[in-house]
Amino acid sequence: MIGILCAGDREVAPFIPIINNCVISKKAMLTFYSGEIEGVSVVTLFSGVCRTNAAIATQILIDTYHCDAIINAGTAGGMAKNVKLFDTVVSTESAYWDIHEDMLTTFHPWMPTVYFPADKDLLAAAKSVAAQNRFQGNVHFGKMLTGESFIEDKCREALNEKFSPLSVDMETAAVAHVCYVNKIPTIAVRTITDTADHIGADAVADFENHCDKASRIAADFVIAMLKEMSNQHGLLIGRKP
Repeated sequence: MIGILCAGDREVAPFIPIINNCVISKKAMLTFYSGEIEGVSVVTLFSGVCRTNAAIATQILIDTYHCDAIINAGTAGGMAKNVKLFDTVVSTESAYWDIHEDMLTTFHPWMPTVYFPADKDLLAAAKSVAAQNRFQGNVHFGKMLTGESFIEDKCREALNEKFSPLSVDMETAAVAHVCYVNKIPTIAVRTITDTADHIGADAVADFENHCDKASRIAADFVIAMLKEMSNQHGLLIGRKP
């Protein structure tokens, strides 16, 4: 069972119509859509924006729906200068930018670094899909940042210098955090709605204007990953020991 977690209703919308044998269920004020996509058992939902909502949804996917892996799909803001509108970013690792750097290394879950790693098998599937070169925009693999607020121009340079991220959003590290402590494979696939060239009100307007198209691109990438995982049995993901 693969969980596909999106932040917003517009981000999950491309998945719902293509779920075969769809069953709808509810828990914790969230709606879950279960069935099959490309021969792979899936359950998908939108959690609502922010890392707490994403964490709640992720734990439910693990405990109630027994997901073997979770793909965090949707949109993000670009951070690196080479990441352009409608490019897709795939996480190799993710981190919070707005908490003290030793909070998760000194205390639970006693991480070796501030970064939550993406699963290597999911990364292999994503790289195979990216190599097909059939998506609008470029596909980038690298770091994603998560925080509870939009990035202001005045702190962008400092974050780029400290983390060298490709993108920023409000959920990815939270999903990876919950998966890390539960030993569940995870990866994030996010398509860019706004870049470093669009700040403040312009960035918010760009998100609204570009969200549907970016969500469709990210969903197409995830669907291609599911097909790859179905075709290549060695890439089917299981719970880690």
